[in-house]
Amino acid sequence: MQRIGQNVFRDALTKYWNGRCPLSGITDVQLLRASHIIPWAECETDFLRLDVHNGLLLSALWDAAFDSGRVSIGDDGSILRSPTLSPEAIAALGSTPSCLIGLTDAHRKNLIYHRRKHGFTV
Repeated sequence: MQRIGQNVFRDALTKYWNGRCPLSGITDVQLLRASHIIPWAECETDFLRLDVHNGLLLSALWDAAFDSGRVSIGDDGSILRSPTLSPEAIAALGSTPSCLIGLTDAHRKNLIYHRRKHGFTV
């Protein structure tokens, strides 16, 4: 069952990120996921649930890695990898840019929550 507002969130992220995963460059809509930085169930307000700055438009593999806490994003936009990420997963994720286009202070604030939740120290 789809959460109320999920289409609004996905559409807003698609527009914000120009229909492209900022980590992989993938533009195939069927392979992109509207990823929450602070998970839907852990958001304190409906505004945060639908806030474009609480989301990333990620390819399915990057979404799974991000959602499970195997990767996160530093304040400078760099990709942070968990030591639990296997060499095979690192290879499958491939190389990534050092910076995310459009990363704002609001994104950074939400990413602090993600990094703490998943044990990243920056």
